[in-house]
Amino acid sequence: MEQSEEALFHLLERGTSAVLVVKEAEEQLLAAGFQELGFGRPWSISEDGKYYVKHHDTTLFAFTIGRQAGLDAMRIAAAHTDFPCLRIKPSPDVEAGGYAQVNVEVYGGAILNTWLDRPLSISGRVALAGSDVMHPKIRPISVERTLGVIPNLAVHMNRDVNKGIELNKQTDLLPVFGLVSEEKEQPFLHFLAKELDCKIENILDYELWVYCQESPRYAGISGELILSPRLDNLTSVQSLLTGIIESRRQKGINVIALFDHEEVGSRTKQGAGSMLLVNLLHHILECFGKTPAQWAECLYHAFFLSVDVAHGLHPNKMGKMDITNKPVLGRGLCIKEASSQSYATDCEAVAVIEQICRKENIPYQKFVNRSDMPGGGTLGTIASSFLPVKTVDVGIPLLAMHSAVETMGTRDMKALTDLICAYFRI
Repeated sequence: MEQSEEALFHLLERGTSAVLVVKEAEEQLLAAGFQELGFGRPWSISEDGKYYVKHHDTTLFAFTIGRQAGLDAMRIAAAHTDFPCLRIKPSPDVEAGGYAQVNVEVYGGAILNTWLDRPLSISGRVALAGSDVMHPKIRPISVERTLGVIPNLAVHMNRDVNKGIELNKQTDLLPVFGLVSEEKEQPFLHFLAKELDCKIENILDYELWVYCQESPRYAGISGELILSPRLDNLTSVQSLLTGIIESRRQKGINVIALFDHEEVGSRTKQGAGSMLLVNLLHHILECFGKTPAQWAECLYHAFFLSVDVAHGLHPNKMGKMDITNKPVLGRGLCIKEASSQSYATDCEAVAVIEQICRKENIPYQKFVNRSDMPGGGTLGTIASSFLPVKTVDVGIPLLAMHSAVETMGTRDMKALTDLICAYFRI
């Protein structure tokens, strides 16, 4: 197993919600000697330093300063910590015919039927009552045993199921978490209180996600494929973490931004549509005594990589791909382009990344949507609207993007990681 694959598998297993992704990222950074800073307190940073900042537990920034800060040479890369799944609503307990279910809503653009008949569990954070009303106790939680399932309806009861069926997000996606016990009301809240070793009345609120508990695994005759939940976008998160930890420059500043809420539009207090990244960069420059005019000069010389997955060519649906740009799994990372600027890419910036790939012998492909089939956007377009610098969208190609289990090419993880490491080193 390649080192990049081993790190990815660990993150896929442990990063079961944005909260846990950031927790795992923090552990990797601390092990590599990074120091924690906070947006709400003064900073003391220096040349040759390594630092990170968390925000609302689900967004994280990390940066390294070269031995010569070289403030005209900022390199930034961003990915997102969230992924399509199911979120548990308040007052979660539902009883139906003797079954204990949990009330959920769909988060992001999930392929709904792929969540049926999967082993499911929960992950996220819970707010508990504390002595200081302005500072409730926040507890992360990730249950690693199977708690539930969303069972399909047997074919005998729906003879037309293989002709296609539309799932109702409210009525068809309620997971079964057990059987109703006559002596216990609110079984899920009782379970949650037991897991947290607290009283039910101390549970004020939560951000809890139902996640697919399938483990990442190799597939294919020669292990050339990887099947796993959360490839979108933990492949990019791990590549950025490896790059910021392993690659340093003598002169310049390297920055990674791991944003939450990309799957629901990014325009939140911890998303790429906030002022967080710009504030972070200003704070760094301010620590080096730069004036507002110098801030702008420094920032306009920066370079930005937006790192998110791309669509790979589907062998059973080849007509869904552009007629000349057909990235295949296992043949390298994708550079993503769109005239609509849903991918924030221009030819000068692309040329920079292509030259890095050629210099380092990194395999790459280009992805463009069919002209009659516009794709989704990325955080690159949103973040670069606040930071108008050269920007390129890159990522590994996937099959079944937004499925409960997605498919990637094994070699592509190394290609993406090699690019990020080279980007932060050259």
